[in-house]
Amino acid sequence: MPRSARIAPGDYVYHILTRGNNRQDIFQEDRDFEKYMELLLRYKEKYKFKLYHYVLMTNHVHLVLEPTERGGGLAEIMKGINLSYAQHYKRKYKHIGHFWQDRYKSIIISKDDYLLACGSYVELNPVRAMMVTDPKAYRYAYGKNNPLIDEHPIYSVLSEDESERRKKYRELVEGMLLEKDAMKGEMKRRVVYGDDAFTKKVASKYSIGAVINPVGRPKKTKND
Repeated sequence: MPRSARIAPGDYVYHILTRGNNRQDIFQEDRDFEKYMELLLRYKEKYKFKLYHYVLMTNHVHLVLEPTERGGGLAEIMKGINLSYAQHYKRKYKHIGHFWQDRYKSIIISKDDYLLACGSYVELNPVRAMMVTDPKAYRYAYGKNNPLIDEHPIYSVLSEDESERRKKYRELVEGMLLEKDAMKGEMKRRVVYGDDAFTKKVASKYSIGAVINPVGRPKKTKND
């Protein structure tokens, strides 16, 4: 499949997916997950980006983040995180060769209900992988009172009351839980995720396609 254009303007939210080379495991034990989260915090402080959701899976990572004007761009952020974690892993396990699979995938997300949907999709990864039955039970992901997480203003539309807002968001996640593969195809093929007006605007402005057209027979994958 040909590469999509690397477009990363600073005024958007991104869904980032980065995998181990050849889908190899990138976390071997709890301390590795903790190291990655420490790096997230370090680079958040350095580059001032907002982190709305994340989940660390055995062989890949999902992040939903937004660069800010007073911080670094998406390329700087991901280079810092990925390079630092790869160095940690290679030193610890005497790993030789490529660590990450090619470059990371980035999807521009509309700052509305599509961001809510993307967040719930990310949270449900451990459920789709049959690691847990409830996303709240997974340790290495977005959660209440998580110091890594910022709350995007779009969440306030659910309710002005914080407890009610969290309840309604959880209902959204539980609704998607009824269909574990909800959005799976969308996230795999998207470059831009939003309504028609948003996707057309972004695609036109940056001369990109909103959807990656698959070439040949798609590969079967166990989970996203």
